[in-house]
Amino acid sequence: MPLNNADLIVEVLKAGGIRHGFGVPSGNVLPLMEAMRRGGMRFILTAHEGSAAFAADVSGRLTGKPGLCIATLGPGATNLTTGVGSAWLDRSPLIAITCTLNEAQLGRRMQMWIDHAALFKPITKASMTLRRGNIVQTLRDALRLAMTEPVGPVHLDLPEDVALAQAEETPHPVGDVSARQEFDPAALERASRMLASARRPIAVIGMNAMRMRESGTLRAFIERQRLPFFTTTVAKGLIDERHPLSLGCIERAKRKMQRRFIQESDLIVGLGYDTVEVEYEAWAGNTPILHVDDASADVDKSVEIAHEVLGDLDVSATALADLPYAGVRWSEDLVRRHREAFQKALRPAVPGFAPHQAIDVVRQLLPEDRILAFDVGAHTHQIASQWAAYAPRTFLITNGWSSMGFGIPAAIAAKLAEPQRPVVCIVGDGCFQMTCGELAVARRERLAIPFVVLDDQWLSLIKVKQERRNFEHYGTQLFAEGYSAPPAHYFGVPAVGVREPGAPKQALATALSANGPTVIEAVVDPAHYSDTVFD
Repeated sequence: MPLNNADLIVEVLKAGGIRHGFGVPSGNVLPLMEAMRRGGMRFILTAHEGSAAFAADVSGRLTGKPGLCIATLGPGATNLTTGVGSAWLDRSPLIAITCTLNEAQLGRRMQMWIDHAALFKPITKASMTLRRGNIVQTLRDALRLAMTEPVGPVHLDLPEDVALAQAEETPHPVGDVSARQEFDPAALERASRMLASARRPIAVIGMNAMRMRESGTLRAFIERQRLPFFTTTVAKGLIDERHPLSLGCIERAKRKMQRRFIQESDLIVGLGYDTVEVEYEAWAGNTPILHVDDASADVDKSVEIAHEVLGDLDVSATALADLPYAGVRWSEDLVRRHREAFQKALRPAVPGFAPHQAIDVVRQLLPEDRILAFDVGAHTHQIASQWAAYAPRTFLITNGWSSMGFGIPAAIAAKLAEPQRPVVCIVGDGCFQMTCGELAVARRERLAIPFVVLDDQWLSLIKVKQERRNFEHYGTQLFAEGYSAPPAHYFGVPAVGVREPGAPKQALATALSANGPTVIEAVVDPAHYSDTVFD
């Protein structure tokens, strides 16, 4: 049987390292889906296109190859953009394919059609149309662009008649798309002088460092210079947080404690720091910054970027690690005492079952190098500061995009990418309402994922913000009535309710050994969020 262009697309994507795609079908999508079936590339049906794109984002992070998401035209495409935006601001390689009308119909006033190129332009590195005779080159360009630093999403529009047309080309290897961007040796010399003249420098590791090919060089630099280090949310786990120089996460729960320590420094070394997570001016104060990244920092005029070392982070980190010890004056005992005080402050004594207690139970039962996916809300701040991450890419969250609805599809994608590793998902009840339909995907795929829902009956992050601004509580209560036990199941996924600090241990242990997903609804008292999330 001769190949059509849809078959050709699947062959090229497979050659680029893509093994499955997430999406929601329509008639226009069927030619590509059929080609995926014939070509041995799995199509994972999701409940919503936004979830498909979130899942593709996480696939890209974990596999190092572009994630794939697929949708129909119009409303399918607009739904897809929510997750594609996450890959754009959180820097994940992704290919988003929208299956659209026949070529001759494009641009006309027709059912469901909109200008997809205009729609995706602000949130992708490029938007391209797949055309007869130019399929392979367009796909090669898209894969190369998605994987070129800074990595990100690329959109492809596929007209239905193009997908069905007989292929005029043959697939050939994609080749290596990585490239090293060298740095200026003079920039390194000045960085060395800055380190030598500082007496209380600190390091802050950002999300771009998570894409390093060999993160051990970054640790070697930290250890040689004896630099106390913080991380951003996405960079947690790049260096084991049990390291004696680790100070935890910045700009999440109890952020003012972290800022006070930073204010005692006389130099901030930003390593792979991307201001899309949190701008330097939010926390750096008047301390000069040595910025080491592949791109210049986007900063307010109030920030002093004293020097930049720009280029491939692996190359820069290797050179930094070879610098002689500059004589840092911090004591490890001071770092230890700050770290212990910080963690204690995150766990205030409360009469009820607190979110921090539920989070600790999950951390204690989850093996060290296993994966946590979570969502956006008050619990994000608590988890980011409280959770100890021990290994890279085990702590999955959207920070640049910060969209609710990320956690459940992220956990599903993680389990599909790493089927042998335990994966746990923690979401707030507001986030759960947004994407609980994706539980059907986890059940269909027989994924043993415990989904822990922190049920506090409010959009707690916004509730606390209302209180801080002296606004009334309005529009943020999820349930007015008292708590009742969860249903027996959600879409066939069994659900259990827990109300006491000791109860989640057994429920979680059982869920981790199950043959499929489980929902654990932990009824928590969110009172301490006012103290910890906004200190």
